[in-house]
Amino acid sequence: MTIVIAAGGTGGHLYPAVALAREFQRRDPSTKILFVGTTRGVESKVLAHEGFELAMITAKPVMGKGLLDVMRGVFSVPIGIWQSLELLKQRQADLVIGVGGYTSPTMLVAAALKGIARVILEPNAYPGLANKVVASFAQRIFLAFESAGTSFDRRKVRVVGTPIRQDFLVQPDSSASTKQGDQHLLIFGGSQGAKAINSAVLEGLPLLSQRFPGLTITHQTGEGDYERVGEAYRTLGIQAKIVPFLYDMPAVLRTADLVVARAGAMTIAELTACGKAAILIPLPTAIYDHQMKNARAMEAAGGAIVFPQADLTGVKLSEMIDAVLSDPQRLGTMQRKSVEMRRIDAGEVIVGECYTLMGVTHDINQSTRTTGG
Repeated sequence: MTIVIAAGGTGGHLYPAVALAREFQRRDPSTKILFVGTTRGVESKVLAHEGFELAMITAKPVMGKGLLDVMRGVFSVPIGIWQSLELLKQRQADLVIGVGGYTSPTMLVAAALKGIARVILEPNAYPGLANKVVASFAQRIFLAFESAGTSFDRRKVRVVGTPIRQDFLVQPDSSASTKQGDQHLLIFGGSQGAKAINSAVLEGLPLLSQRFPGLTITHQTGEGDYERVGEAYRTLGIQAKIVPFLYDMPAVLRTADLVVARAGAMTIAELTACGKAAILIPLPTAIYDHQMKNARAMEAAGGAIVFPQADLTGVKLSEMIDAVLSDPQRLGTMQRKSVEMRRIDAGEVIVGECYTLMGVTHDINQSTRTTGG
């Protein structure tokens, strides 16, 4: 069996797809997985680390661009469809999964033209344009949030949560201390980092270090801001683990007492899977403001505090971190509400539905196709 997954651009699109790929291989180790992406995103770096094959096709962005870029994006579509048709033919694909991003539309259209089973995964509370455009070509649409269902044909929709890697489900000792001076702060700006968050953290570090002298920090900066942030920590004389990118997010996240982060759908899923309290600073330029919608959903559940970037200063951020870390009861309540929000079976549910869609009967030892398709 061969599964083709069109996903890339950002970690928010890529990591749910990696989780699905792992679940397919867990159910049937003989399953072949091919990711399809472009040279624009993080997929080359991440998939090489994860050990998956990646094929490139031509696909360009349309939303949020000028007229010339929009025209280039539109003209790239037939090229991308032709390349997708060739890939599906060469690999004899049984299923195509679109997870948004530039490559998803052309792969879904090509799969429909060839009569290959095809599904969409939409991880955000408000769906992106790519998934909405090709929804009519999909046979199933898997959603992380109920609120996204209004954009699609309800007969195709399944609300299942966001697939996460099994490593996130290894929980730390529940008796781990959260007393002041023995706490860990994770700062995570998404796969590309967040300069605004980095700057606010650096501004507030002197206050935090005075208030919490035993606080340990892991700070993911993004490639472009790594040197500046690292130098600032050294100048301040504050010990921290500074990294441009986090490959082993499960291990890092499990050690955190509080997380300061953007509010991508994958981040929300991972935070709740590990039961982590968070201060969420949604990306203000996200199309359709979907990060704010994601963040508000977690805040409403009681697991997070939303801090709009327009209000962000180092002093305010450090005060908010102080307010949570210095109040063990509040921190514990947020962690409990976070874990209550989690959905940890999304990958299993999606893979099971995909087997049904392909006409495959699966048991622990083998997968057998029972109908054509």
